[in-house]
Amino acid sequence: MTAHPMTARPTDALTGTVRLPGDKSISHRALMLGALACGETTVDGLLEGEDVLCTAAAMRALGAEIERDEAGRWHVWGRGIGGLSEPADVIDMGNSGTGARLLLGILASHPLTAVLTGDASLRSRPMARVTDPLSACGARFIAREGGRLPVTVMGSRDPLPLDYELPVPSAQVKSAVLLAGLNAPGETRVVEREATRDHSERMLAYFGASLRLNEIALEDGTAREIVLTGQPELTGRPVEVPADPSSAAFPLVAALLLPGSEVRLPGVGMNPQRNGLVTTLQEMGGDIVIENAREVGGEPVADLLVRGSALHGVTVPAERAPSMIDEYPVLAMAAAAAEGRTVMEGLAELRVKESDRLAAVARGLALCGLAVEEGPDSLVVDGVRGRPPGGNNQPIETELDHRIAMSFLVLGMASERPVQIDDATPIATSFPDFTALMQGLGAQLGDV
Repeated sequence: MTAHPMTARPTDALTGTVRLPGDKSISHRALMLGALACGETTVDGLLEGEDVLCTAAAMRALGAEIERDEAGRWHVWGRGIGGLSEPADVIDMGNSGTGARLLLGILASHPLTAVLTGDASLRSRPMARVTDPLSACGARFIAREGGRLPVTVMGSRDPLPLDYELPVPSAQVKSAVLLAGLNAPGETRVVEREATRDHSERMLAYFGASLRLNEIALEDGTAREIVLTGQPELTGRPVEVPADPSSAAFPLVAALLLPGSEVRLPGVGMNPQRNGLVTTLQEMGGDIVIENAREVGGEPVADLLVRGSALHGVTVPAERAPSMIDEYPVLAMAAAAAEGRTVMEGLAELRVKESDRLAAVARGLALCGLAVEEGPDSLVVDGVRGRPPGGNNQPIETELDHRIAMSFLVLGMASERPVQIDDATPIATSFPDFTALMQGLGAQLGDV
């Protein structure tokens, strides 16, 4: 794929209302649970980025019937729990870590053999954190060194229920274990010491699965216990996907950093395990008004009104990381323009995303004239109280990472001099209309 360099130039105020793409996490799960349900599932607002389209193709390869109608509504006719069929070819998950890890969970308890691969970025990401616990259900996995893709999955013919305590917070691992437990008799149990995003639990219950959520006492504190009863009959349901809070982060931060901005973001997902960025930006002095709070398909949703604001540095506690792990790159851009020092802790998970995001952010900010301190699991940014210098003398290396690309384009809008990135192509994986949407608000984005 040919690289597509892009430059963000200093921008005045952003104004307008934008319809954001659907939530990627919920889009993946809607397609997967629709394929495991009986009957028809309809999905409105599905994110039609490359990651989610790879999941749709994967579920088709496993026997589900999936179509998009002319109005943009997606229809999934499922095969029922345990009803997936062996794929005829290798399944390519593109750049989607969420899609790959959740699909490994589904395949682990199906009596079939499948091979999963992905693009260069995904093939470099560790899968052992998922395959190790899934092996306990009876599945076998053959992977490259370090547990990396391509991975051959030989699903269990007589799957066992799982009992697993997460060693580190991970919604992907938790979800993979629960999805494997769907086709196992008895009860599958997951214990997490720190709450992670709960889209899987909410959607499983919405489709008819039996789950119990408990707070339990451990020797050194309390934890959250999720117990799933295996082999339910899931029923196809209508799903309305809220706007993705991770996508909302980019116009949200850009509007805060540009004086005089006023941007409305309707229908944004406000799941308590996903809204850490909004909380943090409000603590930094961000003018973010939450309006029309409501619930759609089991998920909390609200409209956001964002105005340009003078931000100040804060310390973001490590325990907040699971609720905003994907948003730290763009938060670092807000920190660059804030007054004082912003300290971000508990970021080790950033090192195993589409890129080593912690290193990529630190390296890029330094190129743009900012003072940063990168620790093993922390980042400290000294803000300049206004427009950062920008004007990097070489393109920011995005490393095939969509969030790094969009974050530094946001920085370029708020900087004194343009910021160039080496490749905007990865943005299509999660936010295909990013450039047009931001230009519609007034952003100065374009080719080098």
